[in-house]
Amino acid sequence: MSYKGSALVRLVVFFLLSLLLTESGIAATINTRSLTSRKSKSQTVSESQRAKKRINRLARSRASRSRKARIVRAGHRRRRYYERFTASSFREDAIEGDVTAGEDPVVRQAALDALGNMNGTVLAVEPTSGRILAMVNQKMALSSGAQPCSTIKLSVALAALNEGLITKDTEIRLGRRSRMNLTDALAHSNNSYFESLGRQLGFQKVSYYAHQYGLGELAGYGIPDEQLGAYPTHEIPSKLGGVGKMCSFGEGVSMTPLQLGALVSAIANGGTLYYLQHPTTAEEVAAFQPRVKRNLEIASLIPEISDGMLGAVTYGTARSVKVNFNEEEILGKTGTCSRAGTRYGWFASYANTDIGRVVVVVFLQGGRPTYGPKAAEIAGRMYRDLYDHNFFVTKTIPPADTADVKTVSTPQ
Repeated sequence: MSYKGSALVRLVVFFLLSLLLTESGIAATINTRSLTSRKSKSQTVSESQRAKKRINRLARSRASRSRKARIVRAGHRRRRYYERFTASSFREDAIEGDVTAGEDPVVRQAALDALGNMNGTVLAVEPTSGRILAMVNQKMALSSGAQPCSTIKLSVALAALNEGLITKDTEIRLGRRSRMNLTDALAHSNNSYFESLGRQLGFQKVSYYAHQYGLGELAGYGIPDEQLGAYPTHEIPSKLGGVGKMCSFGEGVSMTPLQLGALVSAIANGGTLYYLQHPTTAEEVAAFQPRVKRNLEIASLIPEISDGMLGAVTYGTARSVKVNFNEEEILGKTGTCSRAGTRYGWFASYANTDIGRVVVVVFLQGGRPTYGPKAAEIAGRMYRDLYDHNFFVTKTIPPADTADVKTVSTPQ
């Protein structure tokens, strides 16, 4: 082998040895880091103050999101049970002192059975004469009344129809994508719809029609201890909702069951507002004569609100009527609201039968079990009882003889 060939071989061998040593060094380095890494895992990690603050912020944020999620999931329940009520929905001595000798015994017993021990009153009226057939818990029925809640919507609807603002099919925009007509607004008791009507009418017109329909005055004729209720002489303050809240909730108004019964009787009979009379003896029943307070110009408007009142019972807020009764057509309007720890539940209705019509008003006071649909359920039980006792067959209610009807002025 030449010198040059031997030198080349030595150079190659040296290069290979250097490469092997380098790789061994790398491997050693890697193993050292691996050992160092394993050792560091067993040591306590200490974060900086900045890292600690960030971790605390993230923890608070997660807890807040979790709380909000729970509130959203339980939101409906919280809103429903948020208000605290102090009044009782039940009472055992409600009928003490009632004068019953002049009442229809079948109607009174049906009202008693339907009301049970609920703290309330049931009023039944013959709409073609104004005769009170039964008045259970007369002390409450003849009191100064209470906020009418959504039953005020009947008066407002008639006022808006009378002024030509709407028909039953007129839709009002309630939001960017929401519109509603009178029929559905009555059936579902939509507050925004009637607040809009109230603002368009204005307080003076709302007040005028309310008084025409009997609010703020005695509904009865010669009924001892009856009170007036109350209707404001001016629009309530804007912080209480102004005329809009007056027309959706009856804010600022106090209405009696007799006043509501007289108005619904006028709707049922075609427009005659009778004085309600409560015979107290058999002799008074025999000598009974209807007394007209005034004739309301609503005959052409009644079909416009009838669909909404029927809708309330068929698919709306008063469908609890049909839990107990669906043999005859019932038209009505519910109302629910509360004040100072007491909840009010209203339902005013009439049976629209071929034989005759009877008006039933249920008014409840109490706590959580008290509300409009409960009042409607009670009315349904009463209609069921009347039907089962052949009231709509044997108790024909004849049209009033206008020759014998007296028109008298409002008692002062």
